[in-house]
Amino acid sequence: MSERVSVIGAGSFGTALSKVFAENGHQTVLWARDAETAKKITEAHRHPRYLTTVQLPAGLKATSDLAMAVKDATVLVCAVPSHAVRETFQQVGQVLGPETFILSATKGIENDSLMTMAQVLENVTPPQAHARLAYLSGPSFAAELTRRVPTAVTIASTNPDTAKRMQHMVSNDYFRAYTTDDVMGVELAGALKNVVAIGVGCAEGLGFGYNARAAMITRGLAEMARLGMKMGANPMTFAGLAGVGDLMLTCFGELSRNRSVGFQLGQGKKLEEILKNLGMVAEGVKTAKSAWDLARREGVDMPLAQAAYQILYDGRAPRDIVYELMGRALRKELDH
Repeated sequence: MSERVSVIGAGSFGTALSKVFAENGHQTVLWARDAETAKKITEAHRHPRYLTTVQLPAGLKATSDLAMAVKDATVLVCAVPSHAVRETFQQVGQVLGPETFILSATKGIENDSLMTMAQVLENVTPPQAHARLAYLSGPSFAAELTRRVPTAVTIASTNPDTAKRMQHMVSNDYFRAYTTDDVMGVELAGALKNVVAIGVGCAEGLGFGYNARAAMITRGLAEMARLGMKMGANPMTFAGLAGVGDLMLTCFGELSRNRSVGFQLGQGKKLEEILKNLGMVAEGVKTAKSAWDLARREGVDMPLAQAAYQILYDGRAPRDIVYELMGRALRKELDH
């Protein structure tokens, strides 16, 4: 059945998802904050800034009018950066239809509140809408998705009917979705893997090779699972697509923004310069602060999250941090 889908956020992943929905036969609108961007997408069927070589479906429309994008949609897809979710969806909530579903594809933890994106969306939408909230996560580079490279993700919702509906809407011969009810696990995994990827990128930039990177990925996954279990998540989620799947992609993939940030930090470049040249959001930079604050709040041992915070926010040298980590007190691997 064809739905009316509005993708809120015209970054690379929002653009890629809008292409998926349009190719799946849904009436799709892409909301861009910039009016000129929206105009070029509608007229030329190409994004002027992201994925510029990708031909977008002729039926895909774009708008910079948020109220218009939301008004008639049966499904809204949240694809704005994590720091913009609260403000954007507070506006969305004012015109949200009583039967509209929301599928969030944003990964992050809000800095001040330490809320996951699921918690933020529940906070800014009416209680009657919560059963229609779902969350998409997993290893899915936007550039590969637009090339129809086989991709698998997971969709989480507390309502199995909502998860199943979103699953069938997005799935096709190159994009396969699984479902789960572990919203907290999927949300934490999707956010925290970006922080680990910055650390792994640092190790690569320092020239440490595969041994160090494999160790950091494994111990990073252990930290993610520890925090997840403390906050009520299913530990098996971290062994799935939203966990180890996305973690491997983000830590090793050449297209990973967070790995790139870490790699350049390891080479000695300054964060301000890296982010200026990146031209896109690397969610792990903001999430590193949230992750370390959340670890302290919950009393969970997360030395790699602390290390990422110190490199990004205290200006510590990555090489010094690595050897401090190696010099920590010896312990059993499964102490936690």
